[in-house]
Amino acid sequence: MKHIRNRHNERGTTVAEFATVALFFFVMIFGIIEFGRMLYTHNALADATRRGARYAVLHPKTDATAVKNQVVYGVNGTFDALGNPTSSPLIAGLTTDMVDVQYEGEDTDGDPDTDPTSFGSNLGTATVKITGYSFNLTIPVIARPIPMGDYSTTLSAESAGEIPKDITVAP
Repeated sequence: MKHIRNRHNERGTTVAEFATVALFFFVMIFGIIEFGRMLYTHNALADATRRGARYAVLHPKTDATAVKNQVVYGVNGTFDALGNPTSSPLIAGLTTDMVDVQYEGEDTDGDPDTDPTSFGSNLGTATVKITGYSFNLTIPVIARPIPMGDYSTTLSAESAGEIPKDITVAP
């Protein structure tokens, strides 16, 4: 009789232990999933800068807005007649304001007061940088934004199969 009475007094302990272990278990599962999402976001940001830099070295310097759209929306991004995006960004929360495009090129016209505008067949580099992006951690109880740091890619200009105007090729 005494043994049955003691078991009757411990009814709620199993539920309390389960709640404690289940909370820990589910936080661990969410943590693993969120780590995977954060790793994916890291790789996507690095790839976006590479994609933008590649686009920048093959197009004129005047296409900086197109480079930013390439970074945020990708090749399949769609835009209306005014140039406003009608598709969602490839990376949630990434905007064109976070993307910086810088060109450094050789002055092919000999005038130091003018910037080189032809880039696809010019000499120089293009740098695409993403700054200020924060990953939103969604683990219950500890949800918060995590700053991802800066992502940058620099590529040298390419001719894309065209011979630059200021270079002559010997037969």
